Amino acid sequence: MTKKIFRIATITYIITLGAVLGAGLFAGIVVAPTIFHSESLLGGELLSNFQEGLIMTVNFQKLGFLVNFTVFFILIYEATKWKAFESDRWTLISAFLVIATGLLFTSYYIPDIIEMQLAGEAMTQSDAFLNTHKGSEINFKIFAFATLALLILNLKKALR
Repeated sequence: MTKKIFRIATITYIITLGAVLGAGLFAGIVVAPTIFHSESLLGGELLSNFQEGLIMTVNFQKLGFLVNFTVFFILIYEATKWKAFESDRWTLISAFLVIATGLLFTSYYIPDIIEMQLAGEAMTQSDAFLNTHKGSEINFKIFAFATLALLILNLKKALR
């Protein structure tokens, strides 16, 4: 790869990592509390918790497209860096965590939660749903921290 092309790829990579991190944090910190506490904004309960959950699921499904794109980009970018002997242990560990947790989120947790929601409101109050939901929250936190670490590590290298 020429230096100019790789520099553009690096800038795009860093922006993509920042964008997916920002989108994930925004979904968890701003969108979820707003949707699940809509009664305080609307002056009364118009939607049930189940309906609010359906809306939130659509948000995370759409976020999943960005997560999958980012996972693919990380795989290509970091493999290229590794092949050129320009990778270090912490970057590889962070990349692995982002890839693993990103794929878990989009390929396991989201489909599993959707399947339980399709089974009805009673299913979303079961221990199985609550445990799956809690697992997805923990998984996404690991994804966010690993993405932040990968972003910082790549920024450090790019700014040398």
